[in-house]
Amino acid sequence: MSAVMTAEAPVAEGRRIGEVILDLQGISLSFGGVKALTNISFNVREHEIRSIIGPNGAGKSSMLNVINGVYHPQEGQIHFHGSRRQKMDPHQAAAQGIARTFQNIALFKGMSVLDNIMTGRSLKMKCGLLRHALYWGPAQREEIAHRRKVEEIIDFLEIQSIRKTPVGRLPYGLQKRVELGRALAAEPSMLLLDEPMAGMNVEEKQDMCRFILDVNDQFGTTIVLIEHDMGVVMDISDRVVVLDYGKKIGDGTPDEVKNNPDVIAAYLGASH
Repeated sequence: MSAVMTAEAPVAEGRRIGEVILDLQGISLSFGGVKALTNISFNVREHEIRSIIGPNGAGKSSMLNVINGVYHPQEGQIHFHGSRRQKMDPHQAAAQGIARTFQNIALFKGMSVLDNIMTGRSLKMKCGLLRHALYWGPAQREEIAHRRKVEEIIDFLEIQSIRKTPVGRLPYGLQKRVELGRALAAEPSMLLLDEPMAGMNVEEKQDMCRFILDVNDQFGTTIVLIEHDMGVVMDISDRVVVLDYGKKIGDGTPDEVKNNPDVIAAYLGASH
């Protein structure tokens, strides 16, 4: 088994990794008689990029779904910013500063890029639906302020030229970038990315890596990432946790993980 990092947090170039803000202890999740996760424990530190890797069916997406409240584990505890989290839904998780993207793109295909990203501001809006429908007074001022924030995200992601284009007409790589923009519109303190580079070509992956690093560096956003491209994972991660058949088999720095015999066996298909 690999050595779990419990000592001083690593220092990334130009930034300092903070204290633990998410702590998962003994998480177990079952669907009927099928165990998706078994006694999984790991933590996430402020400002770090924390990757979750493993072969198909390892339980990675199930773990993200536990973190943002889609699934409620039968066993274990979750502490976020020092407070124990009871059962919560994704809306409550978003209100606490947790946003995510999905393995399968979940955008409004008939809506423009700008309007899709604008939906990510819904939790920030204070005026009611009726006031926004009338587009008058406080509602008008609020929408102008939110649109200004969305335009900043559009500039950050370098998608100004497609801001009015319906999302369904965009190539896959740009749709993934728009989905990232919608998550950023919520101004999360923690961003969960479920295979953000799946299906991309090399150039699209390079762009997405750059944006992920910039989000982490410029916004100070903590990132929890699922990704199958091991080159990407080893290049951008501060720490990596490895799952296989719903169990944790490795946890540590990229160098520690890639030299872990249990991890090597899992990826080479050796018997357990």
